[in-house]
Amino acid sequence: MTLARVSMPGVRPFAPRVSAFSRRFWEGLGEGRLLSTQCAQCGVVSFPPRNLCRACWATDVPWIELASRGTLYSFTRVHVAPGAFRGDTPYAIGIVDLDDGPRLMCRMIGEVSTQHLDQPVEMLVLDYEDGPLFGARVLPTARSDKAIS
Repeated sequence: MTLARVSMPGVRPFAPRVSAFSRRFWEGLGEGRLLSTQCAQCGVVSFPPRNLCRACWATDVPWIELASRGTLYSFTRVHVAPGAFRGDTPYAIGIVDLDDGPRLMCRMIGEVSTQHLDQPVEMLVLDYEDGPLFGARVLPTARSDKAIS
C-alpha cells in the first residue's frame, strides 16, 4: 500500500545515515512504502529494521511491508529542541502502534491532543527537498469527545 505524502519545507533537520543495510528502507520510503524486517524463524517484526532478530538472534530476516495505519499510543509536544530542530518548534512526536504489531516513534503532522490517544492514525511519507522521512497524522474521522483524566 502506498503511503500518503506530505511536502515539507527545506531539508531534513537531521538527515539519516544510510548504510548498505538501511538503504532498502530509505528507498522503500521514497517509493511510499514503510518497510522493515521480520524473522523467518520466530516471526518477530522489528522496527527499525534489523539484520538480526532481536528475539531469537536468527539471521534470516526478510524485508516486509508494514501497515499504513496504526493507533496513537502516546505523544509529546516539543517546545525546546536541539539546534537542528529549533526551526520546527513546537512540534509533536508520537508513539504509534502499527496495526501489524511494531511500535514506533515518529513526527506527528497536524493537530494532536490528548483526545486523540487510542485513535487511528495513518503513516505518511514526509517529502523534504533532500529526501524522505516518515511521520503520522490522526485520521480526520478519528476525533473523539472522550475526556482524558
